[in-house]
Amino acid sequence: MDVLQMVPETPAIVIDKQIARRNAEALAAEFNKYGCAYRPHSKTHKMVEFSKLQMESGAIGICCAKISEAEAMAEGGIRDIFVAYPVVGEFRIRRVARLAEKIRLILTVDSREGAEELSRVALEEGVVFEVRMEIDTQFRRTGVKREHAVELAKYISALPNLKLTGISTFRSLTYNGESTHDAKLAGEQEGEMLVSTAEAIRAAGIPVAEVSGGSTPTGKYVASVKGVTEVRPGTNLFNDYGTYAESACEIKDIAAYLVFTVVSAPEPGYAVIDGGSKAIATDFPLQGNDGKPEYAFGKDDASLVVNRIYEEHGIVVRRNGNTGLKVGDRIAVYPAHICSTINLYNHVYVLDNNELRKVKVDARGMLA
Repeated sequence: MDVLQMVPETPAIVIDKQIARRNAEALAAEFNKYGCAYRPHSKTHKMVEFSKLQMESGAIGICCAKISEAEAMAEGGIRDIFVAYPVVGEFRIRRVARLAEKIRLILTVDSREGAEELSRVALEEGVVFEVRMEIDTQFRRTGVKREHAVELAKYISALPNLKLTGISTFRSLTYNGESTHDAKLAGEQEGEMLVSTAEAIRAAGIPVAEVSGGSTPTGKYVASVKGVTEVRPGTNLFNDYGTYAESACEIKDIAAYLVFTVVSAPEPGYAVIDGGSKAIATDFPLQGNDGKPEYAFGKDDASLVVNRIYEEHGIVVRRNGNTGLKVGDRIAVYPAHICSTINLYNHVYVLDNNELRKVKVDARGMLA
């Protein structure tokens, strides 16, 4: 079966559902060994179908980045959602109040100002918001500094109509405040930081139950730390060339790839495909041996590389010679980062039992 020729249009994303299911089931089983819950992030796929696949595979719920994304998932039938992103702005919180009446909705807070606004709107709407306090575990993004965590937890727990049930973090591959390629070191330290912070908060008389962290490369190591209750990987469901480069998966575990048509081949050294920055995410390029960025890699021939892109043009080269491509050829490539690539498409093609189905990306462009 030549999937490349089955795809009716290019550029296109193809997702092998059997590989995705295998990835989800393997993760759930891995975390279950440690008595740790699996709550995957929907930012990777943005599709109700794949949130349901994750639930069927053992997930207790999902997490989202934005309220609009959570609304799309809830509309499709998902009933347990953690918004793992600070919920700030009355325009969001009013929508949160409506959604919280329909499903279990957990919110993120990392500041007094954010907590005060959540509390005020919850009072006005007559609801109680379940919240988790986000902790900065040296990634230096969102999250309260650990030395201020107990103080903020006390403040949040004293506000009306807020119920502080846990803490969370996102850390990725960080060790002692610096980037690392050692997922075990990074993950174990993340888990230890989370657990010690939770213990300090409990010692202050605040009974936080949930301790949530982990990412695709570090998830199993975070889960192995006693006291962590939940892990939230995202990319693992599909994987990409980035997770492969981080040794977080094998090539056989990459479920999603892009299909392009060669539209120009002016000389043997390069060819041009029908997609550039509007078809391949540019937020996570890898670096080649020559120092040039590499945005995607040949699925069946990793020496083919997309290393230069414009809005509608992708330039394909071969690391060790001529491309061998001609106008009209189709090629499949693994993107360096699948999560933000998915958000560029209105639909994908799901390969399921040797059939190709067109599936809407339900939460595409859901940014508010």
